[in-house]
Amino acid sequence: MHTVVERELELKLILSPERSIPVPARLSYRTDDPYAVHISFHINSEHPVHWTFARELLVEGVFRPCGHGDVRVWPTKVEGRSVVLMALSSPDGDALLEAPAAQVSAWLERTLRVVPPGSEAEQLGIDDGLAELLAPTPADDLWLRDPWASDESRDGE
Repeated sequence: MHTVVERELELKLILSPERSIPVPARLSYRTDDPYAVHISFHINSEHPVHWTFARELLVEGVFRPCGHGDVRVWPTKVEGRSVVLMALSSPDGDALLEAPAAQVSAWLERTLRVVPPGSEAEQLGIDDGLAELLAPTPADDLWLRDPWASDESRDGE
């Protein structure tokens, strides 16, 4: 059974230092994709825009600048309000979005309660699968022996 943590909020698309336009958005987090956060912009339009990036990036970006390349996130103050800025780059163009820090943080906290940091792999069952793959079998004993154990020379002596 998968859990989804969603939050709708209004972001601002920064067009210039003086101009911004409101953009309705939805933040969503799914336990079946535990490392990622999904943001959909223009959610009421015919052509919503979807972005997916690491949850860790957004968590860190609430506190300090992080990311490089396509997604950069950093906290700042605008007219006394705490906000998180997200700079997104794609072949279709670049966007600078401003989100209210308190709302983003509250939503992130909900995702962290559902899947605490460091426990993401358990959500995917990766650990069980890896354990099975990496379990030693009797034949492995041959490979685990040091083939040079009987060699006289040790580390260039």
